[in-house]
Amino acid sequence: MTTFVDRVELHVAAGNGGHGCASVHREKFKPLGGPDGGNGGRGGDVILTVDQSVTTLLEYHHSPHRKATNGKPGEGGNRSGKDGADLVLPVPDGTVVLDGAGNVLADLVGHGTSYVAAQGGRGGLGNAALASARRKAPGFALLGEPGDLGDIVLELKTVADVALVGYPSAGKSSLISVLSAAKPKIADYPFTTLVPNLGVVTAGSTVYTVADVPGLIPGASQGRGLGLEFLRHVERCSVLVHVLDTATLESDRDPVSDLDIIEEELRQYGGLDNRPRMVVLNKIDVPDGKDLAEMVRPDLEARGYRVFEVSAVAHTGLKELSYALAELVAKARAARPKEEATRVVIRPKAVDDAGFSVTREEDGLYRVRGEKPERWVRQTDFNNDEAVGYLADRLGRLGVEEELMKAGARSGDGVAIGPEDNAVVFDWEPTVMAGAEMLGRRGEDHRFEAPRPAAQRRRDRQAERDESQQEFDDFEPF
Repeated sequence: MTTFVDRVELHVAAGNGGHGCASVHREKFKPLGGPDGGNGGRGGDVILTVDQSVTTLLEYHHSPHRKATNGKPGEGGNRSGKDGADLVLPVPDGTVVLDGAGNVLADLVGHGTSYVAAQGGRGGLGNAALASARRKAPGFALLGEPGDLGDIVLELKTVADVALVGYPSAGKSSLISVLSAAKPKIADYPFTTLVPNLGVVTAGSTVYTVADVPGLIPGASQGRGLGLEFLRHVERCSVLVHVLDTATLESDRDPVSDLDIIEEELRQYGGLDNRPRMVVLNKIDVPDGKDLAEMVRPDLEARGYRVFEVSAVAHTGLKELSYALAELVAKARAARPKEEATRVVIRPKAVDDAGFSVTREEDGLYRVRGEKPERWVRQTDFNNDEAVGYLADRLGRLGVEEELMKAGARSGDGVAIGPEDNAVVFDWEPTVMAGAEMLGRRGEDHRFEAPRPAAQRRRDRQAERDESQQEFDDFEPF
């Protein structure tokens, strides 16, 4: 059974906003009480938060679909809907959030660090909030906005000061077990360690963490063996320690060639050239191992490495090693740039920035893109003509019609608002003026319906009277 997972694909969906309510206040002796529809509630967000008690992504491996709750719709009596609850997902320290294309969205390091993976939708306004001096009793409300949804990838990169790297069965697990209180699995066969182990070491006044990275072999940077699954755990470590086996039973291996192979794999993986290195010759409690360590030590020191001969079984040379590691860790911490407090950057929009764009596509379709127009379309109930008229008023005030005219659009041309995969397409009919004063009775808009018969008859009679008056005025007696 899998007990450690450091990479998962998560399907997240934020909550939808609740719909606004279209309601009229009803009370005895008050037949026209006015609109009293409440607003819809906001949809819940999906938030990733670093939790020190979580060490693996196993929970999301078994349950990769996560959704926040929706906002409640508004009600009559000016009662707003309840907001949806945010879904907080705890993740281990060192989790990297990626999109489907592999772009880094967030690097979550430090307890309490959070990232909003999916934003909840806005609640729709009720007709009470839409009422104005010109539209006293709106017969419609705005719909709730859908929440964000998509796929993200979570990768765990161990946060440690020191990384122990080397061939399988080089004694890395044994070394971390005697340097710290960690209790990793130890056995006499390769690839005993299948997950990174962390241990806390105290050397004088310095406290640091050591990570035991599962064994690397030739081709690890291309995914051979445990390969890329655990090379990423080396990225955050400040110091790299090569644990070399001086008592290997394989005739074609020796400490120097092992070091060269592992260094080549680290070089091909990339990004680790500037990390300080140290070499540990392990298993000197074996007679042949002691002789081999003394033989290769001058060669390794000539390359510039600090070399320590240790035995995890006999506890030889461990104190010197722990203090040397503490010295390197202290230097690495002092060299880090000082973390500055997060600054709040305010970027006001330009005065002449309309917030949308109009482009003409090859097929002759005019596409409108912008945060406001797209949101207004999503919140419009197209089954209600008054709501459609209200949308037209808002687009007109924003200047969409003027931009369409500048782009060369004519009456009857196709106009799409939104992206290609989710757009509202309609035939454009320009209006001379757009405003609430153009609305007739509630629920009607002469831009979408023919004039009412009674109004048409009044206009016809007035035209006949005007024509008769004109004939009388033009009459000349003999």
